[in-house]
Amino acid sequence: MSEPRPESQPAQQQEPPGVLGEMTPKPDHGEESYRGSGKLTGKVAVITGGDSGIGRAVAIAFAREGADVLISYLNEHEDAQDTAKYVEEAGRRCVLVAGDLSDRAHCKTIIPRAVEEFGRVDVLVNNAAYQMSHDSLDEVSDEEWDYTLAVNLSAMFTLTKDALPHMQPGASIINSSSVNSDQPSPHLAPYAMTKAGIANFSASMAQMLAEKGIRVNSVAPGPVWTPLIPATMPPDKVEGFGEQVPMGRAGQPAELAPVYVLLASDEASYISGARIAVTGGKPIL
Repeated sequence: MSEPRPESQPAQQQEPPGVLGEMTPKPDHGEESYRGSGKLTGKVAVITGGDSGIGRAVAIAFAREGADVLISYLNEHEDAQDTAKYVEEAGRRCVLVAGDLSDRAHCKTIIPRAVEEFGRVDVLVNNAAYQMSHDSLDEVSDEEWDYTLAVNLSAMFTLTKDALPHMQPGASIINSSSVNSDQPSPHLAPYAMTKAGIANFSASMAQMLAEKGIRVNSVAPGPVWTPLIPATMPPDKVEGFGEQVPMGRAGQPAELAPVYVLLASDEASYISGARIAVTGGKPIL
């Protein structure tokens, strides 16, 4: 992998959900650097939020490791099509499914589409998330609270429940939690609460599904430079985002992908119930 980009982020802002084309500097998803070695040959993966950010980096890495992928995303069509191009250039199939995961009716179409296209699901990556920065709880509307829970928690429940009948022993579920799961930012209270729930749900499922041979783990990223940041934080917080961690910078999505590859692979056959921190040196509790 190439060396991480050294430049910090200038102040900037976008409308949610954010797109890659308006970000300065552009994130590194491993487009030019990730090299596969067959760790996921023949597997089928479903990745939510796979158009950009961590999901895009995971999709590229999975494809270069030999997996076909279905990418669920909201409405960032250009970003999603660009991700699909990288998957297909790796010689793998990519199915794109656009729609709002807060809509359970839409959410329940995703796994059936994967089964229709590929016949099964070997890896489920529940990665899509919503957040918004607020200085006061009064700023959080009832609608935003419900939406955050629906996207971050309820979609994970629905997709996991729908995927299980189509998973065989050796399958893997990977849920994107956050350093906020146990060190919550006061400005991201609804998001942080859902990330704690993701970590907890993952630990419960690891125990429940062990007898079926299905592994469940979560990844706890620290600050990562994705469109979610300029789309949900004020410009002054975007500037220099990530400089507070021991490594002194935000992570790049490409730096998260190898952890997801490991957890998806057969090499992680005894790893279940873990929460893996990728935080630039900031410990999780």
